[in-house]
Amino acid sequence: MVKSLGVVNPLPTVTVFSPAKINLWLAVTGRRADGYHDLVSVVAPLEFGDQLIAGVQGNGRRAKDQFTLECDDPEVPVDGSNLVLKAAAAFVGATGWKAAVAFRLTKRIPLGAGFGGGSSNGAAALRALNQLSGAGLDRATLTALAAQVGSDCPLFLPGGPVVMRGRGEQVEPLPAAAAARLRGRRVLLFKPNFSVRTAWAYERLAAGAPAGYLPVAEAERRLAAWIAGEAGAGELLFNNLEPVVFRKFIALPALLERLRTRFGLAPRMSGSGSACFALLPDGAPVEEITGSIREAWGPWCFVQSTAIA
Repeated sequence: MVKSLGVVNPLPTVTVFSPAKINLWLAVTGRRADGYHDLVSVVAPLEFGDQLIAGVQGNGRRAKDQFTLECDDPEVPVDGSNLVLKAAAAFVGATGWKAAVAFRLTKRIPLGAGFGGGSSNGAAALRALNQLSGAGLDRATLTALAAQVGSDCPLFLPGGPVVMRGRGEQVEPLPAAAAARLRGRRVLLFKPNFSVRTAWAYERLAAGAPAGYLPVAEAERRLAAWIAGEAGAGELLFNNLEPVVFRKFIALPALLERLRTRFGLAPRMSGSGSACFALLPDGAPVEEITGSIREAWGPWCFVQSTAIA
């Protein structure tokens, strides 16, 4: 530790924003031999999210304590099952970096929502460690590490709307002109006080195969047409997991229909749910819409206004 004029210089610390995401377009195209599903999805990061602080610690920690995690939400696990620590382990495996780091996570993205909070946290940890260590890993290397941590982690690295393929590990930025039609668009996020297990949703989709899948050629054709055209974000919306989830969790379609009828919105489910979202037109009565959501799902349901980043 370096001292100067009697002042102890602080050890390096970085703060990284960890955004939530929504799936504007989600086409599950089939099941793979390894049990995962193939998909084509347009995913947009949001201006709303968590905050991850990573700080280098002093010497003397044992190897098993190289990384520690604290979180302000007691429901978030802070052991090796958390994707922040999984990402840290992957980073060390790739770089051999030996410094001890303490992570502090401020959680705003609700758990089990489909907003990608855990995956975003994992990607944020990789970005933080890359900066702290000075390793200078390029985007391709970070993406490969992120894919080891979780299927959705790579989508948070480009910093804008992306197209995600395969089981989620194939990520490319949405073309600039198409991304410009999404950025800045106001969005209302909302989630009931229950979650939908992602594995369950995909299992139910597979049980009804092939009727529930959208063939990959058709998915790519539709997406390419939207990208090449000039239609706005509202013309992109699609999710073929909705019928599967809605058959069991009827509170979701009931509220979405109310929002369509009463406010003229086009709300959708994000990912496998239970999180939903609605693109907000200019002048939308956000307080009135929020009141309608809380009336249907209870006063403690999650509602957040934000924008596509």
